[in-house]
Amino acid sequence: MRLTRQALNRTLLHRQHLLERVDATPAAMVEHLVGLQAQDNLPPYLSLAARLTAFDPYDVTRGLEDASLVRLLVMRGTIHLLVRDDALSLRQWTRPVHDREIKVSQSIGPAREIDRSEFDAALGELFADGPLHQKALGQALAERFPEYSPTQLGQLARSTRALAQLPPRGTWKGSGGVVYQPVEAWLEGEPTEPDVPEIVRRYLRAFGPASGADATAWSAVTGLAALMKGMDDLERHEDENGKVLYDVPGAPIVDGEAPAPVRLLGVYDNVWLSHAGRDRVTEPENRAQWMGPNGGLAAPILVDGWLEGLWRPADGRVEVVTLMRTLTRSERGELDEEVARVEALLAC
Repeated sequence: MRLTRQALNRTLLHRQHLLERVDATPAAMVEHLVGLQAQDNLPPYLSLAARLTAFDPYDVTRGLEDASLVRLLVMRGTIHLLVRDDALSLRQWTRPVHDREIKVSQSIGPAREIDRSEFDAALGELFADGPLHQKALGQALAERFPEYSPTQLGQLARSTRALAQLPPRGTWKGSGGVVYQPVEAWLEGEPTEPDVPEIVRRYLRAFGPASGADATAWSAVTGLAALMKGMDDLERHEDENGKVLYDVPGAPIVDGEAPAPVRLLGVYDNVWLSHAGRDRVTEPENRAQWMGPNGGLAAPILVDGWLEGLWRPADGRVEVVTLMRTLTRSERGELDEEVARVEALLAC
């Protein structure tokens, strides 16, 4: 089937639950989305609020505290909010991503030259007595490897070892620095071997139809184009340019004329980071207004399924930074409703 760009937009929003909110738990949504990017505290809460009919942000706090939800460095070498089972398997799958980061990271610098087995042994000894604050970990490592700075050694540690960020980090309106513990100790479980074809199917259920390049943009794991080509159970579509897009059998394709309500998202919501072209939800010129030299300048406003504005939280209120076109009366009404919804969340 050849799919228009508009149909791909609506299909993505449907699978992301951005066409209509659903009644689900935060953990169920996090699992469906294969994690939420969470290097900052607020964006995953906004992502969940945009997708769930009822959302209590303290449910995420409780999940972090009972370890049913975990903050961990995985896809694209960024912190994600994950369910427990994914925290024990996805880091195994993304190991090559972190190995590449070690080779090029300016933050790690010459510390990458440390013998890995010696460094891993040092980490094991340091964490034997329990969790460590990020600063304390770096300082303790510097006592063992004095040629390198605590910052370099701390960055190397989080790339070489799966280290969970413990609460209160990431909790709703919680405060406190980063405290690490090896994920297997925090979760009291052993890392599991990832089922890579099933990870690809899960990606497609949430983001498809998509190409191997799209799956790599989402994960930073290479070699997925060949894998997807060899998966006989996948369906094949084409985009308007004839590029092959893979999908799980029977997954819904949504008509391009389906209505798409206004949604306020976090700066790095999943829909922005999970396709190679980055054009499923924005025109290039609009994305240029969102993208600054060091990342997103503000959070996106989707109108009729596409990026048409930017916003930011300011003193518990929604500040609309810019609208990229004049909204219709109906669209303005939807925007007002979403602003009120987000402000109610920020007031919790």
